[in-house]
Amino acid sequence: MKNKIITLLQQNARFSNTAIGEMLGISPEEAAAEIKKLEDEGIIRGYSVILDEERYDKSTVYATIELKVTPQRDCGFDDIAKTIMMYDEVESLTLMSGSYDLAVEVKGSNLKDVALFVSERLSTIDGVLSTATHFILKKYKEKGIFIDDEEPDERGLG
Repeated sequence: MKNKIITLLQQNARFSNTAIGEMLGISPEEAAAEIKKLEDEGIIRGYSVILDEERYDKSTVYATIELKVTPQRDCGFDDIAKTIMMYDEVESLTLMSGSYDLAVEVKGSNLKDVALFVSERLSTIDGVLSTATHFILKKYKEKGIFIDDEEPDERGLG
């Protein structure tokens, strides 16, 4: 039941308890209780809106920054991550495998803001060895939702 509710909420977090109950063959009260339990257990951490940034605010700039860092004794990457995630500009922070250690997704009001954030804040943190900034030019799909109004080209699917 838990997996089915999570799948439905990932598709549309605005489904009502009644709609979820109807889809799963349970009462709205049972659906509400299951969702509350998932929230209380920390499995569901929050709900969000997927925006078409082009329509909402054309001046906002997003970037993904790759960080190579030196893990700290006794805490690995956690202390550096805790420092980075406290900045308001940081939208998400992920520990990665591969050629870099942390992926930092940031939001700024313009290119210069993001560049200053990287040069004055991120690169000055003890343990940060290098950064590589990639500006996001356009989002086509986010969390399974098509951002562009055009239907996807199905020639490559199959």
